[in-house]
Amino acid sequence: MTKHEEILWEFLRKKKVTGLRFRRQHPIYMFIADFYCHALKLVIELDGGYHKKKDQQEYDINRTAVIEEFGIKVIRYTNEQIEKDFQNIKQKIIKECVARRQLIEELENN
Repeated sequence: MTKHEEILWEFLRKKKVTGLRFRRQHPIYMFIADFYCHALKLVIELDGGYHKKKDQQEYDINRTAVIEEFGIKVIRYTNEQIEKDFQNIKQKIIKECVARRQLIEELENN
């Protein structure tokens, strides 16, 4: 893991985020997700500098589209965001998890 992945993993691991279990380096179809929560069908991707390259951005767009075909939501953050604004990123992740949980519960009740 990169330094930034380690920082994010420390936040996500051991059900620290609203009691949810995240896995790291989890296979989905022919891809490996950085972090995955099966209960929410949520992937969190952490992008390093090479993700700024046009070819990589196109690959990431297509990869996200394929993963989302499985009903999985993909959210992305950059290493720079983790480094400079981690408190805000943590709040965004918690907010996303709560919203995703509510959506899944609504779908299950209908």
